Amino acid sequence: EVQLQASGGGLVQAGGSLRLSCAASGFSFDDYSIGWFRQAPGKERKGVSCISIPDGTTYYADSVKGRFTIFNDNDKNTMYLQMNSLKPEDTAVYYCASPCTVVGDTAFGPDAGFGSWGQGTLVTVSS
Repeated sequence: EVQLQASGGGLVQAGGSLRLSCAASGFSFDDYSIGWFRQAPGKERKGVSCISIPDGTTYYADSVKGRFTIFNDNDKNTMYLQMNSLKPEDTAVYYCASPCTVVGDTAFGPDAGFGSWGQGTLVTVSS
């Protein structure tokens, strides 16, 4: 069974850091792209960052460029999102998903039946 397990969320003060993890089981994402999406209260889910595992190409939403870093550990089949200089507007439920497809300046997660979504992990940034 293909599963993505997200973890690492929590409560942090503005300016602080968190590292999210997304562990994959049931498949190896060596040949895929994988990424993070987030959904703030009352808003639609949006792409935050993606990485193409085969070539290392990365994508970041403008709102997180320079503050977030996505990277992977193939030996652990795990992908990470290092989040620094967190702001209250980063507060959201964060989801990992594969594949992560970038079209223009927007990232899209998998459609139903064509990939996997992990369960969300809540990030709360206090001011």
